Amino acid sequence: MPNKGIYLDNAATTYIDPQVVKAMEPYLNDKFGNPSTIYKIGREVRAAIDDARHTVASFIGADDAEIVFTSCGTESNNLALIGAAYANEAKGNHIITLPIEHHSVIEPLKFLAKRGFDVTYVPVDKNGLVDPEEIKKAITDKTIIISVMHANNEIGTIEPVNEIGKITKEKGIIFLTDAVQTISAVPVNVDEIGCDLLSISAHKFYGPKGVGALYIRKGTRLVSHLYGGEQERRRRAGTENVAGIIGIAKAIEIASKRMKEDSVRISGLRDKLID
Repeated sequence: MPNKGIYLDNAATTYIDPQVVKAMEPYLNDKFGNPSTIYKIGREVRAAIDDARHTVASFIGADDAEIVFTSCGTESNNLALIGAAYANEAKGNHIITLPIEHHSVIEPLKFLAKRGFDVTYVPVDKNGLVDPEEIKKAITDKTIIISVMHANNEIGTIEPVNEIGKITKEKGIIFLTDAVQTISAVPVNVDEIGCDLLSISAHKFYGPKGVGALYIRKGTRLVSHLYGGEQERRRRAGTENVAGIIGIAKAIEIASKRMKEDSVRISGLRDKLID
């Protein structure tokens, strides 16, 4: 870490790992091609983006085509909530969430509420935990989305998202989980959670600011809110932040290696204790 004194707020942001910077540098200099072009330098950059998409997808147990690169967790949550709400409003207008969600969830929901959507805020206990049964009780025949964060950004409480995912799957409701605070800290698998949408932001795990990702389960209907080119399978128009995308993939690669090493270390300690 750079010598900037004692820094104790990695929940807000992290420094960029030097390995991430090194991986990004070629895409800020020599490998500058537009990935939407058909000639060699563009195709090389497109291949690098495809590799990065595979790295991100594999880390959370998704298919490559289910990953859309964004500018940050806020954009991911906005695209998920507003995009899913408008794409599915013929089915209903009710959305369920928690009052302790990040502003990037609360504010889009306020926007939707002003436009005719009904938002229910299910309370949490003194530890910030929601009871999945209370989520279930809040569901109506108009419920189209449930949004529950994986871990709270202020107190770190990990919500029972796996249990909530079972409820949403049973009811056929779209489930968004904001995993910005948990990616690289705890294992995150979209099938184990049962979510349809999951948001990620690189700067929370030693990657660059200005890049994130949104997992969109195959078959989940979403309306794009950026119009222009056909980038990101028409989910997010605009020339890709190539260096940032390379950076988020490298940060995830490093996190994956560290988590595996930690798992082996913990397993070894457990074996010693048992002996």
